[in-house]
Amino acid sequence: MKTASLLSYLLLAVVLSAAVSGCKKTPTSPTPIFSKTPGAPRGDSTSPIETPGPAVPASTDSSGRLTGGPGGDGGALPPRESLGDYFLDRDVFKQDTVYFDYDRSNVRPAELQKIQAVANHLKGQAETKVLVEGHCDERGTPEYNRALGERRALSVRESLVHLGVNGDRIQTISYGEDRPADPSHNEAAWAKNRRGEFILTKPKGGAGAAAAQ
Repeated sequence: MKTASLLSYLLLAVVLSAAVSGCKKTPTSPTPIFSKTPGAPRGDSTSPIETPGPAVPASTDSSGRLTGGPGGDGGALPPRESLGDYFLDRDVFKQDTVYFDYDRSNVRPAELQKIQAVANHLKGQAETKVLVEGHCDERGTPEYNRALGERRALSVRESLVHLGVNGDRIQTISYGEDRPADPSHNEAAWAKNRRGEFILTKPKGGAGAAAAQ
């Protein structure tokens, strides 16, 4: 009898121990919201890192985006003086650079008249095309800024298409923070660097070839 009672007590102890263990839950750590290092000195945004679109340049995809370049599948950025069978003219639309608000890719109403001027020029010269460059200021990670620069360039492209320019004549490229208009580290410089630039592309051997050379 004593042996049976002892075995019963041992069995009860095992059952109670298992029940107590089952009630314990391993605490889970919260999922971090930002992948940006706190206090990092660089970035056009302090927002969470978004999945970047196709990185940037060399040949074009169906949306007019140049592929390859930084963060892409290889391929250097295209030369600034030519692109394929076209010469690049950076002066024609120099005064029509579109500027963006901090961490934004939507075109501000005040900038629409610049895009309209570019659209009017393109409609008058059917043999030309345009390359839209997206740029950011230095705050934020290079990856985030490259994606943001792409969204800015595509936003300008969408506005041109809305104004009647054939999408096949518009290419886009993002340089992120890599090509600042002003290398200073202050609000005035950052405002200049959050931009979309237009580069007129003229066919080699065409009417604009002699001038481009």
